[in-house]
Amino acid sequence: MTDHTTATLPRRAEFEQHALRGRFNAAFFRMLDPVLERSLGPHKRAVFGELPSEVVELGSGAGANLRYLRPRSVLTAIEPNHAMQAPLEEAAREHGVRLDLRDRMAEDTGLPDDSADTVISSLVLCTVTDPAAVLAEVRRILRPGGTYRFVEHVVAPEGTATRVAQRVLRRPWAWTWTFEGCSCERDLEGALRAAGFAHLEIERYRVRTPFLPFNTHIAGIATA
Repeated sequence: MTDHTTATLPRRAEFEQHALRGRFNAAFFRMLDPVLERSLGPHKRAVFGELPSEVVELGSGAGANLRYLRPRSVLTAIEPNHAMQAPLEEAAREHGVRLDLRDRMAEDTGLPDDSADTVISSLVLCTVTDPAAVLAEVRRILRPGGTYRFVEHVVAPEGTATRVAQRVLRRPWAWTWTFEGCSCERDLEGALRAAGFAHLEIERYRVRTPFLPFNTHIAGIATA
């Protein structure tokens, strides 16, 4: 007897598209770009300096990090938010960057094993469903010796005013819903240290903004 049973493949996770929220975030982050650049620019320049001509970026958004790529570079952009994609394409044309746009989640980029020399992200790991899964995916697609370069906001130390503000902000649903799942309480430094990279350099710092829960950050380079 022939067995015609077909194995069921696991369903790929999909981004929850929301027309109003998506358009708001695309407009909000384009408008806020000069403010964020003043706060985060020195740290981005430290870790995104001298990027190679081919880069993978998780959560490229509206293209805030295109300014750090060389003209004629190729950016493989993992960006599932449809509202961000048209601004990203426009920004890539303005910066002279060739865009390979992938409508995928950071947990499942669809890229081959050992296929990237450099992966970057900024203000992304706070929003993903499973940071550990994303970091495992980064390690999978990086070639040995390749680097993951990141600028992310993180949980503040216990007993600080910032930590209290983060805990208070966690309770209302509006922040998380509005900013695509953003959490101010993630120990992303701990997640990076547990991810199994061969070498990890991390700088801790604060930015000064009216958004107190957002003010604790890390930037660094993880080597596969």
